[in-house]
Amino acid sequence: MMSVFASGFSQEVSRKAAREKNRIEKQQQIDSLIHSKVFVFSATRALPLGGNSIDLTTNPNSVKFHPDEIESYMPFFGRAYSAEYGGDGGIKFKAKPTEFNIVTLKGAKGFEINATVPVTRDYYKLTLHVSPEGSATLTINSNQKSAISYFGNIMKISEVNKN
Repeated sequence: MMSVFASGFSQEVSRKAAREKNRIEKQQQIDSLIHSKVFVFSATRALPLGGNSIDLTTNPNSVKFHPDEIESYMPFFGRAYSAEYGGDGGIKFKAKPTEFNIVTLKGAKGFEINATVPVTRDYYKLTLHVSPEGSATLTINSNQKSAISYFGNIMKISEVNKN
């Protein structure tokens, strides 16, 4: 009976060690990805200002971050103060950021990325909070639309179409 208990305990300890090893490896991958400044945010949920949470798992969306260019293809749910005639209403742009800063949060709490992207007739202020494991919250502020937040994950740009 003692050998069965010891065997079960040993397996539990090795599973915990394996989970901890995987967690540390994931954190190192995210750290490397953030510091490369080349990654993509993919949202699973949208949280419009003053609205209900919206599931985005079946809607294609992404914001590709690169120091020389940020490309956004995100849906928008909220109030537009001014909109272009014939526009699709999303937050879609491809432009060079005037600001692209990465701050490592104290106590291994993750990262904060701030970017400002001017586009024709507007600008976008993006704030991305990333946990050490890669889950993230993106908030987009604009002159022409109400603020909106998205919840999702960051990953390598090459992994976008695999998920």
